[in-house]
Amino acid sequence: MPACVRIRLDIAYDGTDFSGWARQPGLRTCQGLLESALSTVLQREVTVTVAGRTDAGVHATGQVAHFDAPEGFVLDPRLPQRLNSLMRASDIAVLAASVAPEGFDARFSAVSRSYRYRLQFEAPNPLVRDRTFWPRPLDVGAMQRAAEALIGLNDFAAFCKPREGATTIRHLREFSWHEVETDGPGRVLEARLLADAFCHSMVRSLVGACVAVGEGRMNLAKAESLLSERKRVGGFTLMPPQGLVLHAVGYPPEGELEAQSRRARAKRSEEDVQSAARYDA
Repeated sequence: MPACVRIRLDIAYDGTDFSGWARQPGLRTCQGLLESALSTVLQREVTVTVAGRTDAGVHATGQVAHFDAPEGFVLDPRLPQRLNSLMRASDIAVLAASVAPEGFDARFSAVSRSYRYRLQFEAPNPLVRDRTFWPRPLDVGAMQRAAEALIGLNDFAAFCKPREGATTIRHLREFSWHEVETDGPGRVLEARLLADAFCHSMVRSLVGACVAVGEGRMNLAKAESLLSERKRVGGFTLMPPQGLVLHAVGYPPEGELEAQSRRARAKRSEEDVQSAARYDA
């Protein structure tokens, strides 16, 4: 591979008017807009690698990506401003750009992704676009117990849209519910989730299962039993995208980046889940 300079980008966006992160022909996407601006600046075709590919309508305050510039490239401290100017968009911004340390990969070096999902029980201000209106009462205590039952290294196939050749085994480290104060009126309930990674639609499905428990449509035992399923199941709602925000991406110390990248590329198996279960017991 030719020598290059890897640049890390920290990015935020309002996903309302994007067809997701990933580039798609004829559609407005975060990756498409960013790569077009980068290609103009570098005067060559640029491909961006991202930590987490968000779906259409999903927001981010702590997205991370990288691109490779030619050897000898000198990072202009004004690069974020130049990119933001070229994108000419009020709903996406490059917050920072830096030379990445050796071994850094925005996707594979990550050790965690943190998301939040907000529900508002009164109709929200139309200008506030990071929450989902939920008109029915919820038992938050039951939702918290359901969330705790789903934590661990598990096969989350019941909560994921399948992708050929991809594993659905993930380590969900945190999942909790909180009432939060916001600037506007109305009660807001927030789910906080942290995992090594999330598969397609997993966060919105996990939240949907807890909402089903909170409404009394699903009991706790049924929610927990979903972890034994090996395919996507019904019985709960895939929550709308607008309440979901990618909050942060975590990385190990610089000396461990390359090793983490190798580990992340290794596909997990059912044996990993069984081993974790024996250890936890």
